[in-house]
Amino acid sequence: MAMEASEIAQLIKEALPDAQVTIEDLRGDGDHYAAQVISSAFVGKSRVQQHQMVYAALRGRMGDQLHALALQTSAPK
Repeated sequence: MAMEASEIAQLIKEALPDAQVTIEDLRGDGDHYAAQVISSAFVGKSRVQQHQMVYAALRGRMGDQLHALALQTSAPK
């Protein structure tokens, strides 16, 4: 089962309401995405913690409906 880019963005924005989310379908298969997420919730968090926050937002879909997600996360400048 593939996920739509819009669904990924929506889940992230629900968990991180101020997030700026950009999603790119890397292979056109709805299964391999790259995401750039910018959120003030990331301030003071390590890169690992930021990624964990995004994975938590996906509510267990990683590895099931979503095979691969290359993440770039940061706090606003």
